[in-house]
Amino acid sequence: MTPYDIVIVGGGVVGSASAYYLKKHGFSGTIAIVEQDTSWQSGCTARSCGGLRQQFSTPENIALSTFGIRLVKNLAEEFGPEADVGFKEQGYLILASATGLPVLAENHAVQIAHGAHNVLLDAAALGQRFAWLNPEGLAGGCFGLSHEGWVDPYSLAALFRKAAVAQGVALIQGQVQAVDAHAGRITGVTLASGERLACGTLVNAAGAGAGALAAMAGIDLPVGPRKRYVYVFDCPQATEALHKAPLTVEPGGIYFRPEGRNFICGLSPEEHEEPTVFDWEVDHAWFEERIWPGLAERVPAFEAIKVISAWTGHYDYNALDQNAVIGPHPDVTNFLFANGFSGHGLQQGPASGNAIAELVLHGGYRTIDLTRFGYERITRNEPLYEKNVI
Repeated sequence: MTPYDIVIVGGGVVGSASAYYLKKHGFSGTIAIVEQDTSWQSGCTARSCGGLRQQFSTPENIALSTFGIRLVKNLAEEFGPEADVGFKEQGYLILASATGLPVLAENHAVQIAHGAHNVLLDAAALGQRFAWLNPEGLAGGCFGLSHEGWVDPYSLAALFRKAAVAQGVALIQGQVQAVDAHAGRITGVTLASGERLACGTLVNAAGAGAGALAAMAGIDLPVGPRKRYVYVFDCPQATEALHKAPLTVEPGGIYFRPEGRNFICGLSPEEHEEPTVFDWEVDHAWFEERIWPGLAERVPAFEAIKVISAWTGHYDYNALDQNAVIGPHPDVTNFLFANGFSGHGLQQGPASGNAIAELVLHGGYRTIDLTRFGYERITRNEPLYEKNVI
């Protein structure tokens, strides 16, 4: 059995950031990241859309994402002058009908109170500011003036992993098959290869597999995979202004944004529409029947488009309230959660990794108080809902 002070299960942005910040903040012990797919071909991180936004309804989510955005805007200070994640600071535009406008306005007030830089626009102002947009049926929209946009998710995660490994963190390719416990504490993990790793602390950063990992320790965690489709399409009639559009979200949840000379789009299904098979196949009928009509209605130029590729990703979905679970288990205190981001993990991974480091080193939070995101709400069945899930 190989001993480590900390074993982090999951090597995406959350796990890699946890290892990086532990070392940055002075942890002198041994750390191992266990990742079954070190190429990240099928992980939550690399298959995300890379969005960064401050437009949330929960103060903690605003703070988590703001941490990540500040990092992205100051990469050279953190990782050196060559660091680049292709940040496109084009904003988010969250649209609302008359029915949804009160919630949008309420969210906007929370965001402004917590330092976000965005503006609430009425339908007329939307039409004036975004000439490519059909404002019919809209009552308003919230637009991020700065500190919002998107990055290349692979590049961001790679910066953290490379920096962590450079500081002595071991990267182990493997799949956890069992979690070993004794007297109410985690003592190690057993990999599918048969290798055993002893640990003083286990960090669950396993993404869509977080619930399964927790179950190995006898812990109930309502986090599992939810299948999401992302479509890449070409629009010959797109103007230069449309190619500079923000990530735009329709009142019904359809979103799109520019991607190079093309665009990407998607739509999260309702609960009763969720796919039940968690493979990597793309449902093209979902685009034809549920997405394209809404896109064409809202953006007239999208009446003539062609899907040129698509991919499937899996959210690490928290079925209780779609918010992250971060912090120690109340009884098994050396089992730390960093799970259930429900599509926000890329942008909230840096701050979550920093939070894990603070818990290990100081026994509490120093930068962002994430107490409300603790596991205790799971045991009490008291959801902390995020109103702005995309």
